[in-house]
Amino acid sequence: MNMYVGNLAYGVTEDDLQAAFSEYGNVESVNIIKDRYSGQSKGFGFVEMPDNSEADTAMKAMNGTEFKGRQIKVNQAKPRGDRSARRPRY
Repeated sequence: MNMYVGNLAYGVTEDDLQAAFSEYGNVESVNIIKDRYSGQSKGFGFVEMPDNSEADTAMKAMNGTEFKGRQIKVNQAKPRGDRSARRPRY
């Protein structure tokens, strides 16, 4: 299961998320989204866990908890095609 992790502190690393979520089971991948120009974290990322029951346990345990000074939001990630359409920039 792919999970969205939001409201991350900008200093959180992929290793930090890996360590936190691995307490609940096997973590397949971690990806923190970064600004393509500055390399600065955008404050959210994704954690993939192959076992859905472990991922569900991690989501319930981590959602709304304080992580590195910020209250994080954790839920199941929506597939790219299911996101609402973005408004064009002018």
